[in-house]
Amino acid sequence: MKSPSTRRAIALALADRVVANSHGSWVFFDRGLTDAAAALEHLTGEPVLATVGQAHRYHQRVFLAPPWPEIYVTDPEWRHGLDAAVVEYQRLLGVYPSLGYRVIILPKVGVRERAAFVLKTLAQRLD
Repeated sequence: MKSPSTRRAIALALADRVVANSHGSWVFFDRGLTDAAAALEHLTGEPVLATVGQAHRYHQRVFLAPPWPEIYVTDPEWRHGLDAAVVEYQRLLGVYPSLGYRVIILPKVGVRERAAFVLKTLAQRLD
């Protein structure tokens, strides 16, 4: 079962949050604490998501990148295939709003355009 590595991911995400709090500007997370807690809960049924998700909040706007078959690759660090990525993406589309986050889907454009989209979105007022 993958829960030991998922628990390790939660511990690393908590440590990353401590470091991020020392920065005075935006810090972006790829695969943060909420993702790890959602994976642990999905794999084990252990109800950790609500507790972790409420105790350790991120900015209320969360950007999700949809699985993009044209550029999707696996490597030694990212081993699960596109089908698993689609399932996880669909799960996270439900998880974040259930915790009170506003999900913003990243457009399928180049890296520079995506970065500009994120910064422009963050500059906008929240209503």
